[in-house]
Amino acid sequence: MRAVLCGYYGKGNAGDEALLASLLQMLPSSVQPVVLSGNPAETRRRYGVESCDRMKTASIIKALRRSEVFIWGGGSLMQDATSAANPVYYGGMMGLARQLGLKTIAWGQGIGPLQRPLTRWIARQAFAGCSAVSVRDRGSAEILTNWQIPFTIAPDPVWALEAKPVQALADLPFPRVAVTWRSHPQLTPARLACLTQALVDFQKITQTCILLVPFQASQDLAIAQSIQSQLTGANHLVTIEDPRELKGVFQGVDMAIGMRLHSLILAAAAQCRCFGLSYDPKVTQLMAELDLPGWQLAEIPTEPQQICQAWLEHYQKGDRLSTARLQFLVERALIHQDLLAASMI
Repeated sequence: MRAVLCGYYGKGNAGDEALLASLLQMLPSSVQPVVLSGNPAETRRRYGVESCDRMKTASIIKALRRSEVFIWGGGSLMQDATSAANPVYYGGMMGLARQLGLKTIAWGQGIGPLQRPLTRWIARQAFAGCSAVSVRDRGSAEILTNWQIPFTIAPDPVWALEAKPVQALADLPFPRVAVTWRSHPQLTPARLACLTQALVDFQKITQTCILLVPFQASQDLAIAQSIQSQLTGANHLVTIEDPRELKGVFQGVDMAIGMRLHSLILAAAAQCRCFGLSYDPKVTQLMAELDLPGWQLAEIPTEPQQICQAWLEHYQKGDRLSTARLQFLVERALIHQDLLAASMI
């Protein structure tokens, strides 16, 4: 059986690559995947799968006509906060797959925000036509409940992603703290300067090695480089593209200070302490579910000393995710795998 996998793949976003790696890991062995990618050559090289350009209509139609299943996911694909074009693209892909007779599956979805009537209508039509739907959060479940669309809910599939060790980091000193910040309108120059000074002070007190981990170079790398230029202690800019190795990075980290959703998931799954800086409801919801300390971007203290003190307290006394809780989340995340297996019959 051939299945076309459609998401925000091959676009340099480590979170979406982690979702793709998780999906490939969870696919039944009898299924041959064809990944729609922004960088087909890189996707083929990294995962050893067939891939075609996600924007070339002729290639997409050819792949669909040779396949039986269309798997759409995961992550925040159906949302118009980034662009109203997202629901149009993914809704159009779902409609094309159905028109060509494929079974359609929405997998590991995080729905919304959907601020426009048109994008809400497109999203509702897309989900309503699916043979099976799984979502990763309560907010998405509430939307589908209101639309009277059946679904399965389970933790983000990335909780179950397998890790690979990263030998290149073996010589870096311990203890280590990872920083995963991204550009955002609310992360103003003043707030970034305050956070950076707090990190400089934190490192001086703790003598930690700071790992700067850009999850999407176009949005994260400049910030990471700016921070690195101001650090006075041991530090390393981590540029790893394989999401399985990215999870391996956090296995050697004592605390992560993260903005990105999947940076916090990968870090928590590696049982390191996590401190969140939320720019999005999905990050806020994860922080609430895991009882992680942190702030909304607009609520970050204006004094570096106050920020540094909060980080010190969590570094010294904060809880890690318990083994029992982690095992529960991993087992629940595998519900997304069960849905795939059941849907391929």
